[in-house]
Amino acid sequence: MPLLAEFFQNAQLPTMPEVAQSLIRTLHDDDSSSRSVRDILARDPALTVKLVRLANCARFGLPRTVASLDDAILMTGLGQVRTLALSACLNGAFPDISGLNRQEFWEQSMACAGYADWLARRLEVDPQAAWLAGMMLRLGEIVIGQRLPQALSEIERQPHLPGGRWERENLLLGFTESQVSAEMARRWNFPALISQGLDHASDPMASRPFCRLGGLLHLAELLAESAPKAGDAAAVREAIAALPQDVMGALQLDPVWMAEHLPTVDQFLDMSVLH
Repeated sequence: MPLLAEFFQNAQLPTMPEVAQSLIRTLHDDDSSSRSVRDILARDPALTVKLVRLANCARFGLPRTVASLDDAILMTGLGQVRTLALSACLNGAFPDISGLNRQEFWEQSMACAGYADWLARRLEVDPQAAWLAGMMLRLGEIVIGQRLPQALSEIERQPHLPGGRWERENLLLGFTESQVSAEMARRWNFPALISQGLDHASDPMASRPFCRLGGLLHLAELLAESAPKAGDAAAVREAIAALPQDVMGALQLDPVWMAEHLPTVDQFLDMSVLH
């Protein structure tokens, strides 16, 4: 894509922490163990302290206080600790951008990651890759805001209708934030599955062959933007009905099943990981 290649010329990308890169490699390493993940995390004392603090949050409801990284892994699970660590690393790698509400941005990123993980388990797609791609999907907007601050106000124009940012980005730039995120994933040597999914997330039906992760991410982001609340059955039905039927069909998702089992957005939001 010529426009995207031009955008990345002389671009100063955020540096992905070494700890995060090592953790990402363990996602697809069948030989990785709790001990190897623990040793990676232990390289960063500040991150270790944060993870122990987070493991003691009330939402985990643990029977006793977590006193060490080993305790956190044992009591909350390897996957949970790795997720918390990657969330903290991604947040720390990207600066505040004028014109972008940081809390809303990360809340939506967490929601997208949560819905991507939920859909991946239904569709037999790697849930860890889906979660990470969902968490990264909007990161490209921060880079756009750094490189082209004049475009950000138009991209963030209210109202924030589901899918509206992708449409405005394509009109303004000729590419989307998810495609910027895909290029960052490639430059950071993330697994190819993640970069391919991000590449096709904004327009999954254009990919040949159809990219299942891209379709899944497309739906996850739309759900994160429509944000059905707990107990609002009408909002859930409306959110499902508004999803693109061609993508739903390509993924063979049953809208009745989705309406009956759709998690509420609050289940995925934990801003404590970002402080």
